[in-house]
Amino acid sequence: MAEGQKSGYDGHPLAPTNGYARSDAEAATTNTEELRRQKRKKYLIYFAAFVIFQTLIIVLFSLTVMKVKTPKFRVRSTYSFNTLDVPQMNTSFTLNAQFGIKNTNFGPYKYDSTTVYFQYNGIEVGSAFIPKSKANFLSTKKINVPVDLNLSGDTSNSGYLTLTSTARLTGKVELMLIMKKKKAVNMDCTMDVNTRTRELLNIACK
Repeated sequence: MAEGQKSGYDGHPLAPTNGYARSDAEAATTNTEELRRQKRKKYLIYFAAFVIFQTLIIVLFSLTVMKVKTPKFRVRSTYSFNTLDVPQMNTSFTLNAQFGIKNTNFGPYKYDSTTVYFQYNGIEVGSAFIPKSKANFLSTKKINVPVDLNLSGDTSNSGYLTLTSTARLTGKVELMLIMKKKKAVNMDCTMDVNTRTRELLNIACK
């Protein structure tokens, strides 16, 4: 046996005690722990990114899809006039008007029946009944309704009549089949009627 080398009980030489083997084991352990720390750090970054992404999605969803907007109720146009009668002191005719209910929500707007009132010089001259129905999501419901207008006074000279229309529509917007939000909208429109050409002009709604 070489000088200075120790032997075990069975006569075989013991492993060298110069520290190299221990250093290799410690280095391997250190590398393993470092890899684990990097993995944990990477997982934490992924988790934080996922949470931020989900938060942004929820905020965006709340500000767009889940945000309930008030529909718009307007007079759109006329598609014809009937039984035009323009005597010296009276004007009476049927106005076939088209109304529009614009729903910009991501769910249907189910509205109740209502009545649209038409005024001339502050006096009611006609009305239109709007039946109960619904406007589908992201669409405009078009409703054609005949309106009998009876106006007193000399309106035959200019050939133009300035009318106003008012109404209040109530209903509910349904989102995701679980959320219902009450929404009411007022109509306040003015328009010019050309009794000679039978046209509805200059429709303006607030």
